[in-house]
Amino acid sequence: MSEIAKETISYEKRSDVPKEYTWAVTDLYATDEDWKKDHLKIKERIPQLENYQGKLGESAESLLAFLRLQDDISVLFDQFASYATLSSDVDTKNTTYQGFRDQMLSTYVAMSAAVSFLEPELLTLSDEKLDAFYAAQPDLKVYQRYINDIRRKKAHILSNEEEKILAAANDLAQAPDSIFSLLSDADMTFDSITDIEGKRLPVTQSSYIPLLQNTNRNVRKDAFESYYKTYDGLKNTAAAILSAQMKQLQFFANMRKYDSALSASLDNTNVNTQVYYNLIEAVHENMESMYKYVRLRKKLLKVDALHMYDLYVPIVPDSNRSIPFEEAKNNILAALSVLGDDYTALLKEGFANRWIDIYENTGKRSGAYSCGVRKHPFVLLNYKNTLDSEFTTAHEMGHALHSYLSNKTQPVIDSQYVIFVAEVASTCNESLLMQYLLQHTTDKKERAYLINYFLEQFRATIYRQTMFAEFELKMSQMAQNGESINTETASKVYHDLIDLYFGKDIVHDAQIDLEWARIPHFYYNFYVYQYATGFSAAIALSQKILKEGAPAVKAYKENFLSAGCSKDPVSILRDAGVDMSTKKPVEEALQLFDSLVDELETLMK
Repeated sequence: MSEIAKETISYEKRSDVPKEYTWAVTDLYATDEDWKKDHLKIKERIPQLENYQGKLGESAESLLAFLRLQDDISVLFDQFASYATLSSDVDTKNTTYQGFRDQMLSTYVAMSAAVSFLEPELLTLSDEKLDAFYAAQPDLKVYQRYINDIRRKKAHILSNEEEKILAAANDLAQAPDSIFSLLSDADMTFDSITDIEGKRLPVTQSSYIPLLQNTNRNVRKDAFESYYKTYDGLKNTAAAILSAQMKQLQFFANMRKYDSALSASLDNTNVNTQVYYNLIEAVHENMESMYKYVRLRKKLLKVDALHMYDLYVPIVPDSNRSIPFEEAKNNILAALSVLGDDYTALLKEGFANRWIDIYENTGKRSGAYSCGVRKHPFVLLNYKNTLDSEFTTAHEMGHALHSYLSNKTQPVIDSQYVIFVAEVASTCNESLLMQYLLQHTTDKKERAYLINYFLEQFRATIYRQTMFAEFELKMSQMAQNGESINTETASKVYHDLIDLYFGKDIVHDAQIDLEWARIPHFYYNFYVYQYATGFSAAIALSQKILKEGAPAVKAYKENFLSAGCSKDPVSILRDAGVDMSTKKPVEEALQLFDSLVDELETLMK
């Protein structure tokens, strides 16, 4: 681990970013004009989908032809939509690409409306007729899982006309997420702060967490106060957006005759709601481990009172060092070599051929994500020369290769893995990287630093994301019960959850009650719980890989990374070696967390 410090790289303008640090969107389209041509192709083909209305039950050939046409258009749309999204996300102030994004979303709505008859028509077919279709046209069996997955939701699919109305309403349903994104990434600005030397430190969406990792407590405090000062000024707007999100989810749940928005969301991926409740219950039962960690953090930081802005700073004082992207890349390649030469060859291809948009520029979307385009994945980073950025890179490349292998292995209809398993491969990469770094250090302080970081992953991914999941559930229940979601009610719920999840050994800073206003995942439709369940599964899988070697690696790559959505997600994980139908993976992960807290305390003595 290098001790050479380098300044974090950031650019004022998108045009200033060197080409080698940007992703190659030209791999999708050489020019904007080529994108526009495909837009016309898609619009021309949408009526072809509509022409099959009323004809899916006529013959096996008719049903097969429609499903193949749908696949062809979805592959074309995948490339078309990704180009618009990738181009707009690296410069949210570029009105041309914001326009592309708007056109893409409108086209998606039109596509959804054009195929709205599919589910109702499939539901009218008898099992006997479908069996006859499969016998008459064996190629149709490729779509059997897909068809069965639709038919299991029969009670929640409406008539053709009603489905058309709901499809048309999807455009409106995206509004809360779109408004939140523009407010957060394009319109919000924060007061800069200064360090003890008088140096100006900009506060941005991307710099906020690194500033909270600063060893100078005044910097952390000032960044915290600057950040939430802006949110406080826009808290009513934020609450209105959150309320709109919860109401639109409840509207669709009601229309489809689900008993809750949670049931509607989880049914999309064939996951029982008990998994959600089991997670919250398992975490509640292990809250003492979290309280023990908070007490240890307070002790090791040697502060009279631990504040919310003290949660991110490394406990080991001299461990706040720079990790350039090249070093992170080399560590990731070494750590993931346990997954085989074929896996690391794909990683090298991604690093060498501009799959990644690496550094921050003004107007770029905050955070990080992977876009699993069939051509090849794309990864957005805002790399900050920190250990967190190193792990984020490993995380997003886990997503990327999961998409790549599923796309290459599965037919189009089964290639997209569902969100319940979406965070497993990414977090497994992080766990393997952590194990590698721990194995390759003999320095007690460095080991303590890494263990602290690992503990923070547990805290941030299991405890924090479960807290988010519980908040989202409570907001949804309020919407279902007709209760008002406003700044006061949302902040009160969040206040109580902070007390529950952090205990009495930390100062409850008033600003943290507004944290709900900055969390983009509250617009992802009950997504966050899967970070916690995915982390637990990933810990189990990484331990199997390291302990069992080749057999576990084979099961992981063949039965999980290459599986797409060819089975329900719980079965896919079970095939890879982890049973998520029980609380056991969450409980075992939190037992490991507890033991790591004890080890850190011993090391720091």
